[in-house]
Amino acid sequence: MDSAWLVPLSLAFGVLAGGSIVGVLVVSARRGKRAADVVSTAVPDGVDQVIEALESAGVVLDPSNNVVKASPGALAFGLVWNQALVHPELVALVDQVRRNGESVTQELELARGPFGDANIYLFVRVARLGVRYILLLAEDRTESYRLDEVRRDFVANISHELKTPIGAVGLLAEAMQAASDEPDQVRRFAKRLTKEADRLARITQEIIELSRLQAADALTKPEVVDIDHVVAMAIDQNRVAADSNRVEIASGGDAGAEVYGDEPLLRVALHNLIANAIQYSPKGSRVGVGVSNADGIVEIAVTDQGIGIPEDERDRVFERFFRIDPARSRHTGGSGLGLSIVKHVVQNHGGDIRVWSQPGNGSTFTIRLPEASHAAQASLKEA
Repeated sequence: MDSAWLVPLSLAFGVLAGGSIVGVLVVSARRGKRAADVVSTAVPDGVDQVIEALESAGVVLDPSNNVVKASPGALAFGLVWNQALVHPELVALVDQVRRNGESVTQELELARGPFGDANIYLFVRVARLGVRYILLLAEDRTESYRLDEVRRDFVANISHELKTPIGAVGLLAEAMQAASDEPDQVRRFAKRLTKEADRLARITQEIIELSRLQAADALTKPEVVDIDHVVAMAIDQNRVAADSNRVEIASGGDAGAEVYGDEPLLRVALHNLIANAIQYSPKGSRVGVGVSNADGIVEIAVTDQGIGIPEDERDRVFERFFRIDPARSRHTGGSGLGLSIVKHVVQNHGGDIRVWSQPGNGSTFTIRLPEASHAAQASLKEA
């Protein structure tokens, strides 16, 4: 071969060889980047900030189901422990999305945390996040479920409570019709009929009062209320019941206390406390009503010498329709709404109610309200 051709051929082979080497290096670099991406624990740009800002629960998981990022809500709900999901139900959803590549949503009832005995209700959505991550979002629906349960219980309870007097009214009406020729029987049935009608009216009125108290505008026009007057009126309302049960009502304490609020509502609350005290007191005992006014707090305490409240039931006494002694309450016509009304009245006045009790030694219910002058100063500071 002519030596003149050797130089161009050598150059050509050099260019080809160099290009091949460059190509190999580029391919290797791309593969290396993909490999680095696979082993990297960094989540896509911006996801960190989004997860941190979430009020609900948010969790990012890598291909091994390790938690690489969790929002404060996810930690508060107890969904994450030792960089892993606590609940097998959530892991199953993550695995399903990883296999199918399609997002899933589901409502779950889960234990709060790995050692918790309280349950939470979550609306969960799981989806892919980029090529290798899985994003899990969970919204707390526990309060919604609780309110639904309260509503169902309320409907069931009120249906039961109304069924008794309504059934009695129907039966007594039939008995009066059958005994129309016997005046004494008619009078006896009429007396019973009036009693059941009063009970029905009382339950209905208490339901109306409770609904009003749960409204946002329960106290539209608060005024200065004289507590001495409220105590006197509530005691007078219970005087007949106390005398018939041979229970003495004694009152005392600091005079001249005033609060801001609705006098009729406060009177209803105190009336209910005194009525309960009389109802659960033995004959010949005493019910005390005491007022104290100190450090800007007005306290009204109602003390009885009755049967007391077991410790495990003290937190429930303010629930609607809860009764310490169901048979005794129904016999005396109690609806089980009285203490719930007291609680809502007090809360609407910016106060709280506390209970002390010892089985066999009686109970003390204490209403605590802001004193009028301190409440006015607080409102001026807020303004």
